Amino acid sequence: MAGDGIAMMDENRIQTVWRGEQECSECPIRGLALFADLQEKDFTLIHRPIAELRLPPRASLYRQGEEGAAVFTIRSGLLKLEYTQADGSRRIVRLLRRGDTAGLESLLNQQYRHTAVALQRMSVCRIPSEVVERLNRSTPRICGQLMQRWQKAVDDADAWLTGLSTGAARVRVARFVLCLAESSDDGRFSLINREDMGSVLGISKESASRVVAEFRRNGLITSVGGGCYTGDLSLLAQATAA
Repeated sequence: MAGDGIAMMDENRIQTVWRGEQECSECPIRGLALFADLQEKDFTLIHRPIAELRLPPRASLYRQGEEGAAVFTIRSGLLKLEYTQADGSRRIVRLLRRGDTAGLESLLNQQYRHTAVALQRMSVCRIPSEVVERLNRSTPRICGQLMQRWQKAVDDADAWLTGLSTGAARVRVARFVLCLAESSDDGRFSLINREDMGSVLGISKESASRVVAEFRRNGLITSVGGGCYTGDLSLLAQATAA
């Protein structure tokens, strides 16, 4: 099973916090997650354990080409999906945040199409594919959520191409930081390292560092300690139109 592979590959890095399904009905992000529309009776259909995993930065959740055996709901943190091309070069193709779902291709009995790597400390729920398949056969509510997840993946890919991969470096960084700031519940967010930011945005590490430094000087973002920032949404929005 892919889950066993994860445990072996990162046994000193990924921590399993709990296994079970009882916590799902009381999950604080249930309204954002794959099981958002399930009713209490639906949880009786879950017969395989759902595990919460804790990942440190740089830990791999799954790797490109592995047989897909589970989907993953992001509880907290930031996950990058990285694609390795035939020549060995790699490119970050998407970032997933709280409430997003990774590994949907496993529901089609396909291999994982990307390598999923934590950019920050993360909490992730591992849901065996057969649990989702069983729910899909037994209740129409999960089907609607799956369609929403697929559509969101398409929308995110479109936004990535049109928003984060076009324009001057300053505009790309502004769009990226604004996305992080707007998705935060309390207005605080963490910035990924400049190398990853450059890979995400298709700019050099040096350009990413220069723009972030400029944003800090001009008050578009402000450090609040612990590696966290707050952003001036108005100024960031103006920068995206520059």
